[in-house]
Amino acid sequence: MGGRIRGGSILLLTTTGRKSGRAYTRPLMYFRDIEDLVVVGSNGGLEHDPGWCSNLRANPQAVVEIGRRKIRVRAEEASAEQREHLWRVVVSQAPIYEQYRNSTQREIPLMILHPQA
Repeated sequence: MGGRIRGGSILLLTTTGRKSGRAYTRPLMYFRDIEDLVVVGSNGGLEHDPGWCSNLRANPQAVVEIGRRKIRVRAEEASAEQREHLWRVVVSQAPIYEQYRNSTQREIPLMILHPQA
């Protein structure tokens, strides 16, 4: 898995369930910020964060798959300062996220995935 769709590229994100401890894999659009990857917890503009965000908050160690490459990552939720820059990166490539942001009262989380050696 790993490819392009209108507006961006897709990765597979595997997180550990915060309650179950089971592995969960989800396809997500991602954006590059230098060596880091950024994924958006928009949940289509719904009023709650997607489960994978909660899983990363509970256990920031995860794996992404891009094409045939598997990469271990450590997730970090973007700070207020980081959000400003990263949100511009995201909407410049995928303007739909601005519509999602306008359709919800919550702050949509931006998760930064730092590749690990």
